[in-house]
Amino acid sequence: MAHVIVLGAGIGGMPAAYELKAALGPEHRVTVINAVDHFQFVPSNPWLAVGWRERAAITLPIEPALARKGIGFIGQPVVRIDAEGNAVELQDGRRLDYDFLVITTGPRLAFEEVPGAGPDGGHTESICTTDHAEHAQAAYQRFLEDPGPAVIGAMPGASCFGPAYEFAFIFSRDLQKRRLRHRVPITFVTAEPYIGHLGLGGVGDSKGMLESELRSHDVKWICNARVTKVEAGRMFVTELDDLGQVRKEHELPFRYSMMLPAFKGVEAVARVDGLCNPRGFVLIDKHQRSLKYRNIFAAGVCVAIPPVEATPVPTGAPKTGYMIESMVTAIVHNIAAETRGEPASAEGTWNAICLADLGDTAAAFVALPQIPPRNVNWVSKGRWVRLAKIAFEKYFLHKMKTGSSEPVYEKYVLKAIGITRLVGHEGGQPPGMP
Repeated sequence: MAHVIVLGAGIGGMPAAYELKAALGPEHRVTVINAVDHFQFVPSNPWLAVGWRERAAITLPIEPALARKGIGFIGQPVVRIDAEGNAVELQDGRRLDYDFLVITTGPRLAFEEVPGAGPDGGHTESICTTDHAEHAQAAYQRFLEDPGPAVIGAMPGASCFGPAYEFAFIFSRDLQKRRLRHRVPITFVTAEPYIGHLGLGGVGDSKGMLESELRSHDVKWICNARVTKVEAGRMFVTELDDLGQVRKEHELPFRYSMMLPAFKGVEAVARVDGLCNPRGFVLIDKHQRSLKYRNIFAAGVCVAIPPVEATPVPTGAPKTGYMIESMVTAIVHNIAAETRGEPASAEGTWNAICLADLGDTAAAFVALPQIPPRNVNWVSKGRWVRLAKIAFEKYFLHKMKTGSSEPVYEKYVLKAIGITRLVGHEGGQPPGMP
């Protein structure tokens, strides 16, 4: 009997546990270890931060859901991975042996890389966790009592730009509803070399579409922005040109700021000798397996993926839900094969699909594959995308509650945005789209 430990219970870890249990059957054991006892649907955090969602609507207790499928759960941090000894050590001193380890921890939020950043002792808000989004909502409620300038965006080294755009548009739209937008100048500050880069080198006409949306929402922007420090009510930004030379120094006043940080690997993972790159992301082969430890697999934001291209201010490549699902499915097939004495052969398809709320409409970004040149390179905007995003939220949370091992993106999201065939399509308008 093999024991598989899944480290992390987010958008990658929970589906991984369900799929592993379904594939391996009752003769093998699956245990999930997570630092907190609840699942967080992170894509809904921008809505939570302005009060468009309640915490209870986008979280759920992990243990009861896993128990219904015969999956073990431990709700506390792992402090050490003994990769040579095939064991993890928990905060309470326990040591658990494993035959296979699946790392789906997500990132560590590297607020310390910009002095004064972050909600814990700093001066900027975050929507990277449900706790942070609740903190951002409380700060927003205080801001509404005495509104003023706002700065929203992403710090140097960030790799997850979609939620920054989403929050800027949602923030603007909520202020419009409250008849306060005229009192709040908004500046979008981003490490991207241009609006709509998204860490992907652009997707379709993402540059033109997002620039147009920012203009229509009266949002100014600064690209190639290297935030150097944040003080109470002031953000210091060095704007670079395309050659990486200083173009302008900015001192931006704000009464509210939400800035996404750069990511690093979580400490227990990053400390394992030979497992990670210098920023703590797991180095893997095409089968999602560690280059050094052949019984360790990884999926999601914790995986090392090189930037799509060099940019004047460092940016990373995002890991979207479809890519994470594909990584997880490959891992499950490969672990199941190895338990049968067969070699690992499954490979993930690193494609990028993002549904982004723009406040009163939404946009779908599709890059297949993520790294250019692409077979599909497409963006579309409309209320139908917003409906698809809301439907996806509801379905994914239902899937986590019921323990379904059914892949979501392939069957539902792609269908919702009209892509009926991925193979052989040469780009432009996806088949089946009105």
